[in-house]
Amino acid sequence: MPKVHVKKGDTVMVIRGKDAGRKGKVLSVSPEKQRVIVEKVNVVKRHSRPTRQMPQGGIVEKEAAIHASNVMLVCGKCHKPTRVGHRIMENEAKVRVCKRCGEILS
Repeated sequence: MPKVHVKKGDTVMVIRGKDAGRKGKVLSVSPEKQRVIVEKVNVVKRHSRPTRQMPQGGIVEKEAAIHASNVMLVCGKCHKPTRVGHRIMENEAKVRVCKRCGEILS
């Protein structure tokens, strides 16, 4: 299965497309399709028919998935988009690190 460089809950910046430059939190990741859903990015309108939860139906705005290659992880320390590196700690744990400042990413 292909891997994705971001996880659910990460803060990312969109680097390509109509929402380039916008930041948001990753809501979900689909590694098999290499796509991510980012909060308040790539918002589309969907028509929904009436249901029990929404009796009148109508037009609903929701986030659509974008390709994972179009987002970069934002470092918590330097607050800039960065590539993700990996480092093995003393206790054999593999952690993600910022390529700009070397800070450990959560």
